[in-house]
Order: sequence, then C-alpha cells, then structure tokens
Amino acid sequence: MSTPPEINCLDRLASPQPQFGGGAGPLAVAPKVFRDELAAAAEWVADYLKGIGERPVTRPMPQAHRQAMATGSLPQEGQELGALLEFVDRAIAPYPTGNGHPAFFAWINSPPSPAGVIAELLATAVNATCGMGEHALMDLERGVLRDLASLAGLAPTTGGVLTSGGSMANLLCLGAARTWFLRQHGATDGPAYDQAHARLVAYHSDQAHMSVAKAAAVIGLPPWRLRAVPTTSDRSMDVDALRTMVDADRAAGLLPFCVVSNLGSTATGAIDPIEAITRVCLRAGLWHHGDGAWGGLGALVPELAPSYRGIAGLDSLTVDPHKALSVPVGCGAALVTDPARLRDAFTFRASYLEGDQDWPWMSDYTIELTRPGTRALTLWATLRHLGRTGVIALLQHYQDLARYLRQRIQEHPGLELCTSGPLPVVCFRLATHPEATRPGPTDLHASVAARVQARGHAYLATVSHDGQTVLRACVCNHLTTTDDVDTLLHEVLTAADLRTSQ
Repeated sequence: MSTPPEINCLDRLASPQPQFGGGAGPLAVAPKVFRDELAAAAEWVADYLKGIGERPVTRPMPQAHRQAMATGSLPQEGQELGALLEFVDRAIAPYPTGNGHPAFFAWINSPPSPAGVIAELLATAVNATCGMGEHALMDLERGVLRDLASLAGLAPTTGGVLTSGGSMANLLCLGAARTWFLRQHGATDGPAYDQAHARLVAYHSDQAHMSVAKAAAVIGLPPWRLRAVPTTSDRSMDVDALRTMVDADRAAGLLPFCVVSNLGSTATGAIDPIEAITRVCLRAGLWHHGDGAWGGLGALVPELAPSYRGIAGLDSLTVDPHKALSVPVGCGAALVTDPARLRDAFTFRASYLEGDQDWPWMSDYTIELTRPGTRALTLWATLRHLGRTGVIALLQHYQDLARYLRQRIQEHPGLELCTSGPLPVVCFRLATHPEATRPGPTDLHASVAARVQARGHAYLATVSHDGQTVLRACVCNHLTTTDDVDTLLHEVLTAADLRTSQ
C-alpha cells in the first residue's frame, strides 16, 4: 500500500492513453496486457488483505479529495488499464469504511471471505444475467438457497431469492405477505383490493431495523399502520402486548396481516420469542416474517439454539450471508417456506420475456429483472470452503469473542455492562467517569467513541440504551482475536482519560 493520494491524482491518472488490440472496438485490450493487469491486480488484492490489520481501521478523507472524487472528471481520451490499479491504491484503498479490519466493532459488516473474493472475479467474467433465460448460476442459486434454509432450520420446502441485502429481502417478504393476505381475503383487484389495502396493519418490535419501516412504506403502508410493539427488559418483543394490539386493531375494523420478528436486533442482539409470536399469527391469520439478517443462522450454535425454537414455523426469513458468513457485500437472501407466494407477488409477464414454467426465472421472485450472478457463486464458494462444520465454528468464534469482551468489561471497575445478547453484540458504559454520574443524557460516550475512531486503532459505535447513549461493540469478523478485543478496551479507556484531562 502506498501513501495517501495527492489531491490531483485524478487528473494525473487520466493522462495515459490506452493500447488497443486483440479485437475491434475501444474496449478491446491485447490479451497479454489483460493477463498482466489481472496478475498485478491479484497481487495487490492478496497484499491488501494480508496487511489490512496493520493499517489504521479507518482514515478521515480530506475534504479536497472528497470534493475531487464527487465532482467527476471524465477525460476526453481514455487511459491504460494500469492506471486503474494505481488509482485504487492511491485514491480509494487508503479510506476504508473499516469493516475489513479485525479491530472494527462498530457495525455488522464483515471482511470478504477468500473464496468469495475469487468467486466474485470469476462470476464477473462470466457476467450472467441471473434474472431471465437459462444459466447454470440461476440453478446454483436455487441450490444455495436450499443450503441456507437448511442451515437456518427452515422447512425443506423453503425457497426464495438472493438479494442485495437485508433491506431488499425484508421488502420482498413483506410484499409477499401482503399479496398472500389479500388473496386469502378475496381482495385481488379493483375496489375490494383498494378498500382492503387501506386497512392493512403490520407489527414489529420497537427494536426493529429501520429497513422494516422502509419496506412497509414501499408497499404502501403508511407509518400510522405500522405498529411498534413494546419490548421486555431483555429487548425482546412483548407477546402479550402484541396480542392486545392485534385484537384492538381487528376490533377497530383494521386488517392485521404481518408480524416481523427480530432474530437478532442490531442494537443489542435480542431475539424475539418465535414460537409464541407464531401462535399469535396462526390464531389471527397473520404472516410471520423473521428478520434474521444478522442472526438468522444462530440455531446452529448450541448455546443459541433454544432461542430459535419454532423457526421452522416462520413464513419467511431474511438472512444476510454478507454479514455472519463473510460473503462479499451485496448478498442477502429472502427465504420463504412456500416460494410460490413470492412468485404470486412478483411475477409479471411480457411477450418478449416468456420463461420456462417448470424452471421459473429468478426474476419471478423479486423486483429485479437484471440480477448479478456474483451472489450465487460467492455464497456457494464461501459455503463450500467452510462446510457445515466451518459455518458453526465461525458463528461460535463470534460468540466466544463477545463472551470474552463481556468478561473483560465486568472485570474492570470503570466499566459497566448493559443489557445485550444473546448474539455477539456488547453494550457498555463508563461507570466511574465524572460525567457518567451526572443525571440526564450527556455526550460522554459519543465523544469517547469519536476519539477512538479518530485514533484509528479500533472502531466502535454508540446506541441508545434506556434513554442514554452508551458504547456498542459487535463481533462479526473472522480475523478478530482476543488481542483485538483488548485493543478496543485499551482505546476506550485511553479516549476517556484524554477527555477527563481536558
């Protein structure tokens, strides 16, 4: 890795001229040039990933460089392929989000798996449109979806579609729930559809991911018909409160149609009581969707398995392989126990697009027609590299490190553990800092987190907890070790001391 880029590097890299050859047209490149640049890129990738823990977790981007990047600078003439690698090395790589670094604990973002990196390149070269027509990667997608469903503990009938992430998966599952419910009530079109749709109500925990509210808005559900169900002391959904809200809405002439459960909340790693919520849904005729973008595979871990009892009774589940499994970013999954319900919601026909009904196109299960084949191959490669045993070991690795972090916090007299779990996220606060003892909210923990981030040795986030901002660290990196956890705590305490000394 070179030093950070000069501000004018964009203009400098635009000057070389391309050497065409090996075919007609301006995109053609001589075979040897292409091979050499691929080899150089592969060497760079290997070096970048090998040394990622030795560099700062993140680095602020100079305002002038940000402005140069955002302005656009298309040159009149083209440039050689070699300029691409130099540009990434000098202008992109020095400013990471940080999620590849083993001391990154802020958000639920993981580094890419080695198998996924290689598969991404191969799938990009194949360049399949995995939405229409026939292609082996579409059939591979069906297979890896079944693998995911099996790992999650869903029914053998489960199918679905790979997505860009959990937000899209939640949207698809809520869309399928709406279509299923309206058809169950004979409201398929016309005034009956409009009248029923205007009465739909959905429910989620007050700890739900913001993507659930976004998905509800996209399918036409206004905020006042999306109910936030209170949670208990462990941040899981209060089932009695849910039952009361559903009954009250039905008595008011509304149409409850879906409950979204947390299978690992982002804030604290809470898991809603799946079986109890399913019983409410069955009694009232609601769809039960599980948002397991982060924790959807937790049933594989023995210590977590009791929290996932009844997962096979879900109607749908969101899982993000690009989180817990380290598949490269852009790979989520919408899993539906009866995949025909996805097709009912998203199949549209055109005379120029006629698919095989025995092997439906994957675009029939989603709103995307053009879909990258990279999702299927990177997931397949990562799963095959791990195997079922490796998947379990990876998830257990996260749990073990979170347990270690909790123990270290409890052992330190200046720190206090807050409610979190059972997934590997840890919320804590500075217990003995002078500002921590003041009544009411303060900016103490936000300031400490900002100092930790600025120093570049570790990275964590903050979260609202019982009306106060506290520190939050999650473990979702196969490279992270106990040394990195120790570094995080050292940085937190150092940042607090720096603040105290002012």
